[in-house]
Amino acid sequence: MSIPLLKYSLSTQNQRVDGYEVSPGEEQPRAYNTDNLPSAVEMDEVIWAAYRQIFSEHQILNSTSDSNLESQLRFNQIRIKDFIRGLVVSDSFRKLNYDVNNNYRFVEICVQRILGRDVYNEREKLAWSIVIASKGLESFVNLLLDSDEYEENFGDSIVPYQRRRIIPQRSKGEMPFNLKTPRYGEDFKEKFGMPQFIWQGPVRQFRPQEQRPKAGDPALFLGMVNDLATV
Repeated sequence: MSIPLLKYSLSTQNQRVDGYEVSPGEEQPRAYNTDNLPSAVEMDEVIWAAYRQIFSEHQILNSTSDSNLESQLRFNQIRIKDFIRGLVVSDSFRKLNYDVNNNYRFVEICVQRILGRDVYNEREKLAWSIVIASKGLESFVNLLLDSDEYEENFGDSIVPYQRRRIIPQRSKGEMPFNLKTPRYGEDFKEKFGMPQFIWQGPVRQFRPQEQRPKAGDPALFLGMVNDLATV
């Protein structure tokens, strides 16, 4: 008997609020899809967008490309969703993300890259971590890709993207996931022996000139009073 998915509450995020923009500006993410039979050049852009979303720009290497999956997508033998599925369960993705992180951090990475949003809370991390531990990596990926949330936002033919990262009412958008969630967590940095920068010199506190006590200020004699009090 399989363990049911642990229930978790939803938190407020931009992607949960419908947008009513009449004409989205250039800052809005471009949705790459295969609905209109893209040309060879357009298909190259779709494939690149999929690699960039799943592996993030700092993980795109020659070893992460899969010519077999690319060929199937170009000849319309598989859908975008199947292409994404193949990338996430590949050995390259496992080595770069699963093998070097704990389950909680891996859940966070997958939710960001597959569903295009942040995890709602720690309980959601726990819920999906239990799925990974009890059913395995592929079952976890399939549950994300076959979820109603994925279907409603991306369907079979749209490359996932960070949803509503920028909204017109704000001057700045949210931090991109590839910067917000780097490849390694702090615990694995220590495990791999990565250099830790520790400041060895004295820590000095800066006080503006106008905030420094002047001659005759009682604060200048506070140390003397404390010394007398301890005698």
